[in-house]
Amino acid sequence: MDLPLSEITLRKYEKPYQESKRELVRKICLSLGILQPGDKRDIIVDIFFVLINARKEKKEITSEEIKEKVIEERKKASLEIKGVADSNIRRQLKRLRDLMIIEKNNNLYRLSEFDSLSSIFDEKINNFLLPSIISRIKEYLQVLEE
Repeated sequence: MDLPLSEITLRKYEKPYQESKRELVRKICLSLGILQPGDKRDIIVDIFFVLINARKEKKEITSEEIKEKVIEERKKASLEIKGVADSNIRRQLKRLRDLMIIEKNNNLYRLSEFDSLSSIFDEKINNFLLPSIISRIKEYLQVLEE
């Protein structure tokens, strides 16, 4: 079986207008491929939203704190409380870590270096991940053309 060394899905949506903060986070998750269109299992949106809010206070938080805050956010938004099992929270955190959006240190999570989302995207995805993927695709194209 072929296993990718790294992968990313990027999607383009309409410009953001008068949307709630949660909906903006949902669109970011969709745009980065960490949420699939039409997916009702959107716990990752709330996890990401909680981490974004913790960044404002420069606060690192445990997965248990994330879980508690996710439940609060889902209740506020009148959403079902599904997907909040400890194992699923940790799995979703790993997905965000794999994209280098968040960091884990001593079982505490935060947005990478408490940086802005724009900076994280530029530094980790646009300047690091994308060029390495594009470069490898070009290598395959060159070998095929020889």
